[in-house]
Amino acid sequence: MSEATAAGFAEGVPLSLWLATAGGTDFPRLRGTVEVDVAVIGGGIAGLTAALALKRSGRSVAVLEAGRIGTGVTGHTTGKVTSLHRLAYTELDQTHGRSAAGIYGRANQAAVEHIAEVVAAEGISCGFRRVANYTFAASGDALPEVRAEAELAARLGLPSAFTAEVPLPFPVTGAVRFDQQAQIHSVQYLQGLAARVDGEGSFVFEGTRANDLQEGTRVKVASGGGTVLAADAIVATNVPFGDHGRFEALCPPHRSYIVAAPLDAPAVDATFISADEPMRSLLTVKLNGMTYLLTGGEGHPAGERVHPASRLASLAAFARSQFGAGPVAYRWSTQDAVPLDGLPYVGPLNPESRHAFVITGLRKWGLTNGTAAALMLADLLNGTPNGWAPLFDSNRTPSPTGTRLTGTRPEASTAPTPAGTGNSDGTRTDDAARQIADLAPNDGTVVEISGASTACFRDEAGGIHAVSAICTHLGCTVGFNRGERTWDCPCHGSRFDVDGKVIQGPATEDLPQQPAP
Repeated sequence: MSEATAAGFAEGVPLSLWLATAGGTDFPRLRGTVEVDVAVIGGGIAGLTAALALKRSGRSVAVLEAGRIGTGVTGHTTGKVTSLHRLAYTELDQTHGRSAAGIYGRANQAAVEHIAEVVAAEGISCGFRRVANYTFAASGDALPEVRAEAELAARLGLPSAFTAEVPLPFPVTGAVRFDQQAQIHSVQYLQGLAARVDGEGSFVFEGTRANDLQEGTRVKVASGGGTVLAADAIVATNVPFGDHGRFEALCPPHRSYIVAAPLDAPAVDATFISADEPMRSLLTVKLNGMTYLLTGGEGHPAGERVHPASRLASLAAFARSQFGAGPVAYRWSTQDAVPLDGLPYVGPLNPESRHAFVITGLRKWGLTNGTAAALMLADLLNGTPNGWAPLFDSNRTPSPTGTRLTGTRPEASTAPTPAGTGNSDGTRTDDAARQIADLAPNDGTVVEISGASTACFRDEAGGIHAVSAICTHLGCTVGFNRGERTWDCPCHGSRFDVDGKVIQGPATEDLPQQPAP
């Protein structure tokens, strides 16, 4: 085991660059009862895009965000706004056919232009800039795939070309190039959307976790502090709730990592992703006078037991060796719902739903897939025909042939930890006192205390934070993620902070507090 793996990755702040540089928001919590046309659960790219589109069409909306705007999946993206999704068109052509690949491309290219229009029309300051996006082949082995993708995308009417000229500081054999793509500061964009949604009979509520949704004559969305009554509701929470668990099987969670390191060079008007494995996603951005290189990859299924430090160290080493980047300034991970058949799900939340709708399975390209999905639902709720929607129908029968997960590096074990056993390394702990005494600051472990699995974290002052180790979703035992200081469920991807607060679903309830040992 490497030093980085054993001791933890020490470089940088464990925080998204976008969150670190965006400033905060201060929308109120939901109190009492609010009545609107549409309730939107989730203040990320899909939820806020749908909310603003509906408000622009004359509908009143209420957005319920469990945390702060931008602190969910969208705040942990790369910031790429593009319809070039690695080798997606070849994959979709093979699994769903040429027509489906074309619809997917047109929907995502329209999303690029929609974001550009909203930024201009609403005056949102989010560092929007036009760039070229490349899927590059670092080796001769990947070159035929890249050529085929470029040719297919061009035949589909997308802004695609094959090129041997790729503005990277290391040799590559060729690339697909899409012109007139974009990149943005994702959190500033969301904050701009939220500011335009709030007011004039519409609302944005933060710190408001929806915990119940009931369809009837009116849709009722309940939270701990209040209720929203609406004609329709949209669930846009990455991993949905209220779906009886069906999307957990259709869209398993997948985690990947990003490091941001200072670069002694100007920002490049281009973004990149490799066709080869291990996958590397690359872009540069200038913020507050500093140019940063963002290097992403090292993905794995969320239930896989891994050492995040080794993943982050690999990305940092790549940034240093290939770009001459400095020490990592920020590091983070993101967790996405990846559809097994390669297409997002957009439409009714359940087969019997008439007024509750869902957006999920954005296949790690949420800024455009989420935008396109939001526009489909806005059209549906407004009674406007949308030619993309049938392909993404949430009630479709999934294709038996799925698409490969991008950037996956396997580990030795992927088995979930059953309830009542296991610590952060997957081994049973019988000597609770010794395990807790041996905990270093900012580390955690799972022990058994009086027969109950207990998740214990030691803070920098030496204090112990103890919560139940049993995930409130379906009862698996959580493990400690040392890279981000979170309790993560290996079964369905729920995440909790060191005090048991839900960070990411499908869990909707916090881990119960336990007496400090």
